[in-house]
Amino acid sequence: MNGRLEGRRVLVTQADECCGEGIVEVFREAGAHVIADTRDLSPPLAADALVREAGHVDVLIANLAVPFKAGPAVDGSDDEMQRMMAALYYPLHRLVRAVLPQMIERRSGKIVVAGSANALRGRPGGVAMYAAARGAQLAYMRNVALEVAPDVHVNATAQTFIDNPTYFSAQYQQTEEFRERLAECPAGRLGTQRDCGQAMLFLAGRESDFMYGQTLPVAGGWVA
Repeated sequence: MNGRLEGRRVLVTQADECCGEGIVEVFREAGAHVIADTRDLSPPLAADALVREAGHVDVLIANLAVPFKAGPAVDGSDDEMQRMMAALYYPLHRLVRAVLPQMIERRSGKIVVAGSANALRGRPGGVAMYAAARGAQLAYMRNVALEVAPDVHVNATAQTFIDNPTYFSAQYQQTEEFRERLAECPAGRLGTQRDCGQAMLFLAGRESDFMYGQTLPVAGGWVA
């Protein structure tokens, strides 16, 4: 793995959220120059500022996450709906819009969206509003991928059951709710952040040069 992305500039957003730490570690081991940013990307101008500061970007890892409290859709407020979209979908579009011109000009680039398996399979856990925002990410990704093919590659991962501080905190792992959820996972355990990072490394490297608009589940078999 060492040297695999030598000289490549990789921008990882919200590097302190969800699987960000593991992603950064895997890409640095691969020889990439990683720009690990931790800013809040919900303000309208934040994504443009980040890409401008980053300069040359060979690979964008759009890692976006937001904590939420599960609850039935019938109780979902407009404010919560807007919060989900403002954290997960709007920043994705702004990041892609900001970074694509340089990739199109160079006729080269990789964009990997860190999505969620909740957008691929329904479950009665009160996550409809969150899953809908994640679904918007994947629908957006698929369509943009076809706009910029064949020179720029846009793909996604869709993860769940990954040990991370945002969605599977150490405190949450001590609850009965967690144990019930884990029973649904064929792997019978949580994956690691490195598992997620390695899937993204595949999508960021030459091995994925024949892939456009694809979603790679990293979910322990939950969406098989």
